Amino acid sequence: MSYSLHKITEEVAREILSWTYLPPYDLYNSEVTEEALQEFAENPYYALYKDGALVGFYCTGYAAQVPIGYFFQAYPEGYLDIGLGMRPDLTGRGQGTAFLQFIIASIETTQPLRLTVAAFNKRAIALYEKFGFHKVSSFTNANDVSFLIMIREE
Repeated sequence: MSYSLHKITEEVAREILSWTYLPPYDLYNSEVTEEALQEFAENPYYALYKDGALVGFYCTGYAAQVPIGYFFQAYPEGYLDIGLGMRPDLTGRGQGTAFLQFIIASIETTQPLRLTVAAFNKRAIALYEKFGFHKVSSFTNANDVSFLIMIREE
């Protein structure tokens, strides 16, 4: 069975915000807060299901950007930003290719795609490169975490 896509509900947002990634991926851990739930409610977030089970999500636009990146002018106009996350127990198991392929096929845009990824996330970077993304810039946040900006121009 292939993936299916649904707008994220508050219940699903709570589940995603409760996911726990092991180090070094714990950078992606969140907390269930009113502010975080509002972020999901007010932005284009979509849940991906496979065989009826939640396997991940993606978002587009402003929600996919790392706010400190504005200080570094990392987000010029003309691109559609995408952000994505896979359920922690599914990561590193070779499922990323089909997951990202479905997401890219689901996005309706004529703009080139852009994403922001933590520089230490070598698995994700390798996956993105496989889909034609390449690094165009980088920046480091106040916690010394470096991020890469990658674009795909097709």
